[in-house]
Amino acid sequence: MIERYSLPEMAALFSDGARLALWLDVELLAVEAWAGLGAIPAEHARSCRERAPRVDADFVRAVAERELVTDHDVAAFVDVTQARIGPPEGNWIHHGLTSSDVVDTALSASLKAAAGLLVEASSDFVRALRHRAVEQADTPMVGRTHGMHAEPTTFGNVLALFCLQAARDRDRLRRAAEQISVGKLSGAVGTYSNVDPYVEEHVCAALGLRPVPATQVISRDRHAEYLYACAAAGTTVEAVALEVRHLQRSEVGEAAEPFREGQKGSSAMPHKRNPITAERLTGLARLLRGYLLSGFEDVALWHERDISHSSVERVILPDASLVAYYSLRRAARLVDGLVVRPDRMLENLTELSHGLVFSQPVLLALVRAGLSRDSAYRIVQRDAGIAHEERVSFRSVLEKDADVVALLGPSKLSGALDEAFDLTRSLARARRTIDALEEIAE
Repeated sequence: MIERYSLPEMAALFSDGARLALWLDVELLAVEAWAGLGAIPAEHARSCRERAPRVDADFVRAVAERELVTDHDVAAFVDVTQARIGPPEGNWIHHGLTSSDVVDTALSASLKAAAGLLVEASSDFVRALRHRAVEQADTPMVGRTHGMHAEPTTFGNVLALFCLQAARDRDRLRRAAEQISVGKLSGAVGTYSNVDPYVEEHVCAALGLRPVPATQVISRDRHAEYLYACAAAGTTVEAVALEVRHLQRSEVGEAAEPFREGQKGSSAMPHKRNPITAERLTGLARLLRGYLLSGFEDVALWHERDISHSSVERVILPDASLVAYYSLRRAARLVDGLVVRPDRMLENLTELSHGLVFSQPVLLALVRAGLSRDSAYRIVQRDAGIAHEERVSFRSVLEKDADVVALLGPSKLSGALDEAFDLTRSLARARRTIDALEEIAE
């Protein structure tokens, strides 16, 4: 992943040094497990630990240079590690193991740590949405379906629904973390032919992983589930970003991204304040869904293993982790700093559509007055069309409609329309969604 979207705490988990350090942990723990079984001298295991190479830039470079000869990264790592420890103790490094024992177990440890960061970032996103939802619980705005004005809602209701979805994403990340927190050290085809199961148990316990049955590799449905959790979280971020992008449009103007002092929206047009963060998050969600597709294609491997998944995972697992983490962090910041314009929301709700957002309660009033639903629908539809085309008050059109006056009665017309056009009545139960936020666990 390019540095632009790589936050340091996540990027550190996927550096070459971090990867090789985990490989070394697996190898040393395996040697100590063999010593615990009495299969190798205990003093040799201690020497391996004491003389283990420091994983620094020099070590990373030495492994890369050796790989030019071996054309095999784990073999190169083992060669350099054994040489640094020295014989005879170093000869026990990689004893009974196959490359995937080391690589897959270390990868799981990396992804477990990455998932922890993602859950933490997701929690911050949930908290930001919940805070702003409660804050805006009674801020009326127009609800839109198909991009068109529909009925009144509240901005708090909009944010609360996003919050509930983000909380489900956090649950998915937690489940994915559990599924990926597994290891295997069971040999070439997973039958423990040259390695005692105790070695696997010891190494996994030390790394906070669970041993699982495997072929030569851990089943890749686990990695696909991790990628799905990342993609799902990114898609929720995209949904929030898309809402912000619409609300910030010049014609709408109901909310906007924060715009800090010194920021420039356009190199050419000084007046511009573009929703750049929301647009960036929309684009990154596309990347996450692409990584998911590649992850699914990695699940089916030939027999006990092949390496068709390997090149893919070297890219998509670090990148998906980095992109998802960046997206969640930036989304929380976007929500925290979102500029809300309640006056513009109310203006668009009550004036822009001339009151057409109250068409359904008018329809229901006519039905209650004894008209068939279809007949009532046609009357309201006709008057709504007049209000829209002539850009006049929907209520004034209804008040002049002889059919409406006859049905509701001249004496009751005003009261019936007052009730139908009552914004407070429309939003009386909108807080039910806000109340649902109390069920979200930390």
